[in-house]
Amino acid sequence: MKITLRFTALALAFTAAGLCAPATPPGFVPLFNGRDLTGWKVPEGDNGHWKVINGVIDYDAQSEAKTDKNLWTEKEFKDFVLRVDWRIKETQGLYDVPTVLPDGTHKKGPDGKDIITKLPNADSGIFLRGSSKSQINIFCWPIGSGEVYGYRMDKNMPSEVRAGVTPKMKADKPVGEWNTFEITMKGDRLTVVLNGKTVIQNAQLPGVPEKGKLALQHHGGKKPNGEWIPASSLVQFRNISIKEL
Repeated sequence: MKITLRFTALALAFTAAGLCAPATPPGFVPLFNGRDLTGWKVPEGDNGHWKVINGVIDYDAQSEAKTDKNLWTEKEFKDFVLRVDWRIKETQGLYDVPTVLPDGTHKKGPDGKDIITKLPNADSGIFLRGSSKSQINIFCWPIGSGEVYGYRMDKNMPSEVRAGVTPKMKADKPVGEWNTFEITMKGDRLTVVLNGKTVIQNAQLPGVPEKGKLALQHHGGKKPNGEWIPASSLVQFRNISIKEL
């Protein structure tokens, strides 16, 4: 009853504000109320760069926090299904992007070096269980979002682990459009569905913490001369909800 009343009150608040009510699936509870950052720990010294605009969490990649610039939940989670809408607002410039092969390695040229392509890029993601290594990536690479970069790039990991955390397809929508993640974490196993397509299926994350907070990732920012650092996280999030398992 309490959960139902909370959802009803939230929907009425959104309607009064002229916004669409968040789509909270049955059995899930919202992690973002659409109005403010209640339930989230704003980085100390952030100075308003993580903010809520028109019912979405907006980030401009310019947090002034001195240390951790990521936006963390106050609560910790163990096993769960997380749903979140996200979009990259814009990209800045062209940056070096490798070609990622299905086994998680990078395609190399005759000289043995990574084949690099200049592409628009932006980078953010969602940290699971308090660990930046278990980050579900959001970016513009041809391999697509949903990979676990920290595990894919760890050469100490077994080849099957690195292949398992590499997206099976690119399911991203164009920059500026909304995407939806459904992330299932159970034990050390991860499944990621992006826009209705399973891009990571039952991948193993050896050594992942048993429990921890979630975070929306900061990446990049501006150099002293005002230029953007490559792949800055110019992103927005909405409709964040979770079902604990």
